[in-house]
Amino acid sequence: MALARFGAIRRLHHAFQSSSSLQFPSISRCSPIYPNSIISNSIIRGYSHHGSIVDSSHKVGGIFSPKTINSMLVFSVKILELMVHADRARSMSTSKVPVGARQVGLKVTMLSPGFVYEPYTPREPIPFWKRWFTPSGWRRTKEDIILEMKSAYAITRLRKVAGYTKKLFYQQAIRLYKEINTLMANGDTSSLRKVVTEKMYSTLKNELKRRESMWSSVHWELVEPVVSIRTLRARMIGIDKNNLDKAFIQLTIEFMTKQKFEAYDAKGAVVSGDRTKEVLVKDIWVFERSLFHPGAEWRLCARLSI
Repeated sequence: MALARFGAIRRLHHAFQSSSSLQFPSISRCSPIYPNSIISNSIIRGYSHHGSIVDSSHKVGGIFSPKTINSMLVFSVKILELMVHADRARSMSTSKVPVGARQVGLKVTMLSPGFVYEPYTPREPIPFWKRWFTPSGWRRTKEDIILEMKSAYAITRLRKVAGYTKKLFYQQAIRLYKEINTLMANGDTSSLRKVVTEKMYSTLKNELKRRESMWSSVHWELVEPVVSIRTLRARMIGIDKNNLDKAFIQLTIEFMTKQKFEAYDAKGAVVSGDRTKEVLVKDIWVFERSLFHPGAEWRLCARLSI
């Protein structure tokens, strides 16, 4: 429709140039605002019935003066130009946005995968003779080697990108372990949000609600130094196959610690635990860190029950 109207304007313009009996003023290229009124509709009907506005103007030449005809024709051309412009504007506003524009207009940043990749489970020990002299033992050995290679690869990428060292990480892990447990004991959910992932935060909030329905307050204390700490598994979760550094690292850590715990009711009476006794506790936590977010820190993303 827009092309047809544009062609009509071109033919009209050529007719104006070839006519020697009529002189027209120059047509402005600006886009004046003309309402969609009866005048514009009548001009379109005249164009469709007679083939061109010039033919219509000659037929009424005996009624109107040349100056009046000139004004009417200029007004008609301006209306047609406005309609072509409006039609193009509607086409652009209602057409689909190019794919590239949609991709540039919205940038999504992943803060956490939201799951534990290949959660750790203990491997049952097998006898030496079965491992090395039976087909099932060979398959098991192959699986164990693959699992260890995955962990080694994740640690290598972590060391290269983030400067990982086991000693420094264990210090950070123990600090987070103590901090998160203390925040849970105090019910400080606002500070807790900063050291755990979004999914883990939701889990811990639900745990706090259940605990508050039973106990009014609790006392928790970590007896330092910790008994032991070791890495059980390391995994890398890539989100861009063309960029190996655009990934998350998950480290599964086993803590063996001595703790003191005591719970109180609303009146302050002890209802569970004993703060004078040390209890040996084993926890398996999964810490997560981004390799591509500037200033990324380790956060707790899961606790495994084995």
